Amino acid sequence: MERLLEGFEHFRRTVFPEQRELFKKLATGQSPHTLFITCADSRVMPEMIFSALPGEIFVYRNIGNIVPPYAQHVSGVVAAIEYAVKVLQVKHIVICGHSDCGAMKGLLAPAKVAHMPSVAAWLKHADVARYVVAENSPHLEGEQALRRVTEENVVGQLEHLRTLPAVAAAMANGSVSIHGWIYDIEHAELRAFDAHSGHFTLIDPARRDVPDATPHARFAAAAASSA
Repeated sequence: MERLLEGFEHFRRTVFPEQRELFKKLATGQSPHTLFITCADSRVMPEMIFSALPGEIFVYRNIGNIVPPYAQHVSGVVAAIEYAVKVLQVKHIVICGHSDCGAMKGLLAPAKVAHMPSVAAWLKHADVARYVVAENSPHLEGEQALRRVTEENVVGQLEHLRTLPAVAAAMANGSVSIHGWIYDIEHAELRAFDAHSGHFTLIDPARRDVPDATPHARFAAAAASSA
């Protein structure tokens, strides 16, 4: 608690005075351009990674950056997505996984999370990733398996995302685009899912050319995995 209070004191004395007008404006509302769904892992800090100012991105975090399919599980993440699309009218939705993800390790080794029934039940929403890897790349082990299941989980959650009526309607009228990213903690790199190729490609920030996760992404990824 002492460390948190020290941090708040630094914010109040140093950061807040420089952004006083911005915070005054934000006190009466928000208009973020992007909904960013990522893992609860303490090493993943979207606002820091993207040098975002307050009010720019609407962040939702949970274990494994999971979006349960519509009607299967009423949860905070589904409510947050609906609110972001219908009320905040975000233009982009990003589902972002990351390297060395503990949730994905648990997905690959269910016995390790068996003593945590709530965690085990939650990871069922990501089981499609484990299945795709097991069926199409059974030879992968260790870091390679973890990398692939992390990728497949992002693609699988994109498919779940499109089952939400608010998202489906917004995508149909072109007001929202969706993206699947993976953040490499050690190397500060981002890879984005390109639905046309079925692969994740490295993002070059200087080019500002980001692949879009178009419909049928799940099937494109599955085909690429079996190639």
